[in-house]
Amino acid sequence: MNHPALDMAVVRHQLETKRQQLLDESRESAQSRDVVELDQTTNGRLTRMDAMQSQAMAKATQQRREASMRFIDLALKRIDDDTYGECIACGELITPKRLTLDYATLKCIDCAQ
Repeated sequence: MNHPALDMAVVRHQLETKRQQLLDESRESAQSRDVVELDQTTNGRLTRMDAMQSQAMAKATQQRREASMRFIDLALKRIDDDTYGECIACGELITPKRLTLDYATLKCIDCAQ
């Protein structure tokens, strides 16, 4: 049973909105993850190293976005399966306050520790 203290329509809307924001950020930052040119005639060595570092940071940020989207997708699936708000470890209901802070939370506070 989905968490009785939460309005699932609101939760679904929040999750879908957050997922769309992450997709938009991903599209906007796609260029920063592109391959760094190694042509020394256009960029010096330090400029290229700086660009490679920026690229690595952009890729790491994208990996975090993708992980967040996977958690959101899992939360949406749990809503559809009528198990949203139940701790995946112990089966008890997660407190509404904890879920409101992060709608993709999977575990109650005791099991998360």
